[in-house]
Amino acid sequence: MRVEMSNVLVLGGTGFVGRSLCARLVARSGGAAGCVAVATRRAAHAKPVQMLPTVQVIEANVHDPDALSDLVKGRDAVVNLVAILHGSDSQFREVHEALPRKLAQACVQRGVRRVVHVSALGVSDDAPSSYLRSKAAGETVLKAAPLDLTLLRPSVIYGEGDRFLNLFASLQAVLPVFPLAGAAARFQPVWVEDVAAAIAICLDEPKTIGLTLECTGPDVYTLGELAAMAGRWSGHERRILALSERLARLQAWFMERLPGTPLMSRDNLDSMRIPNLASGQLAGLERLGIHA
Repeated sequence: MRVEMSNVLVLGGTGFVGRSLCARLVARSGGAAGCVAVATRRAAHAKPVQMLPTVQVIEANVHDPDALSDLVKGRDAVVNLVAILHGSDSQFREVHEALPRKLAQACVQRGVRRVVHVSALGVSDDAPSSYLRSKAAGETVLKAAPLDLTLLRPSVIYGEGDRFLNLFASLQAVLPVFPLAGAAARFQPVWVEDVAAAIAICLDEPKTIGLTLECTGPDVYTLGELAAMAGRWSGHERRILALSERLARLQAWFMERLPGTPLMSRDNLDSMRIPNLASGQLAGLERLGIHA
């Protein structure tokens, strides 16, 4: 029997998936009483969601245990979307392992049992990248806690405003030829609205407690094919120059040293050594009635 969770805390609610999720949670309530609380370091980052009815934006450092304990107090459920794609080993561990541990402790302390956590395809303790290993460690921490937990493992997520296909499109708008590392890596892209729908359903559906759900679209593409499609859709299709492993790592090394968030890192290349595809051994979106 479905029970709507009306007082939900969303960690990472100002991000790409979080914006779609907040809009969906507000829409499903139909204006009924409830609250979607979104924690952010700076309220200015929450502009895309703060105008939604019933969304409460709270300035807080979610990595601070006391602040996190206050945030979860009185909630029906918590959704954790906080993640990074680039960083050092210690940064990955802080975001993907330490934060879930603090979240589990806060939930146990405050008597909040329902947690939906978004992880990633390909996670394992012996995965080739720090990103995937730290994601696996975060899953382990949450599984060990006395929580009503659902884990979602999406492939690469696309949609309006994504940082994936839009990045490929913008680069091809200025480059005569597009040198691409990891061009043969395989993905099963999933639409952001399908991921948001899956999270919302999991929140309300007790039958999903204890499940790990793989969130993927119906089709498999190489990274090169996705880059070509992004260029074609944007009207700036360029020739894709697939880089060798050696050149790819050299390019990633160089990009890591540029100011700002890198476009590519060596850890990203390591992640792409694992096909970003559904294993077929876990339930997927179809289990929730979502047919991508």
